[in-house]
Amino acid sequence: MEFVTKLVEIKKKIEQVEPARYASRRNFIDGAVTYLSPYISRGVISTSQVLNSVLAAGHKPQRIEKFIQELAWRDHWQNVWVNNRSRIDTDLKHEQPTAQRSGIPTSIVEHQTGIEAIDSGIESFYETGYMHNHLRMYVASIACNVGKCHWKTPAQWMYYHLLDADWASNALSWQWVCGANSHKLYYANQENINKYCHTKQRGTFLDVAYDEFEEMRVPEALEAVEPPNLITVLPETTVPEIDPNLPTLIYNFYNLDPKWRLDMRANRILLLEPSVFEKYPVTAKSIEFCLALANDNIPDIKVWTAEFSELEQLPQGEIFFKEHPLNTYVGNEDPRTWMTSVRGDFPSFFAFWNKCKQELY
Repeated sequence: MEFVTKLVEIKKKIEQVEPARYASRRNFIDGAVTYLSPYISRGVISTSQVLNSVLAAGHKPQRIEKFIQELAWRDHWQNVWVNNRSRIDTDLKHEQPTAQRSGIPTSIVEHQTGIEAIDSGIESFYETGYMHNHLRMYVASIACNVGKCHWKTPAQWMYYHLLDADWASNALSWQWVCGANSHKLYYANQENINKYCHTKQRGTFLDVAYDEFEEMRVPEALEAVEPPNLITVLPETTVPEIDPNLPTLIYNFYNLDPKWRLDMRANRILLLEPSVFEKYPVTAKSIEFCLALANDNIPDIKVWTAEFSELEQLPQGEIFFKEHPLNTYVGNEDPRTWMTSVRGDFPSFFAFWNKCKQELY
């Protein structure tokens, strides 16, 4: 699987979305998913843009509600991040009930759990930077609810390898699976995995009835744990030339929108802040993907590995940036593009969704 980086090709992918098929097939490993999440996560496109595209194609909201809900989940997680900031780095609503250990099972890292669908999925994940959402939930359940590990380290491992690395969607989904951001634990047994991954495996540690999971001891295959080595290697750069008579637009790992202030004459800087990647590390593959998206779609963009404080010291006009919870910039903040105007700290996704529906339908 290869993810294109030119905007014209990304737009074709949006036009090829089949929201009706998505609703019926999305849970299967080979289902009709969109593969748009890496572009939404990097801010190249927005959930609103995807929604407007499918509606313009003639789809009625009531008939593709499941598809729209999935877009809304992404906005919901971002909304939670905006309202809770660094609190999403810890157990948000409850202490994780199964957290007895730290680290991540070594068998997950080495794709040697013995669960065929999981092991092949992780191996493919390392190669492509993409993992189907159902597989993400299976891995989280195995690591946290069966392997009894606290969610934080395994979630960091997954974020590190994801081309669609979005800390809100990732961290809060892991917490949803393990009960730190929900009221129950998510389990998937071997029968469920076989159904959605088209395998026929039997006799594994997951080949049990659901009511057996809560009393299950940590399987031998998950006993060994480790702290994964997660380090981001950022490109070596020089101080960019900046025209002091022009404003400066700051792009970053979460904002690569090629349409943002497109008509403004400005210095355009992709700022890669070491402090951000030290806290939320990603692979070289993710950095290369980020750079390709920027260079292919944003004319005259200059890459600088530096902190904002270093950029701030350079002679320049006004500074502009897009809102994001990780930004600590000073200047003019532009809002992000959301699917609806719904904001606030909602107790659940469906409380958020019911408000969204009032605008959408």
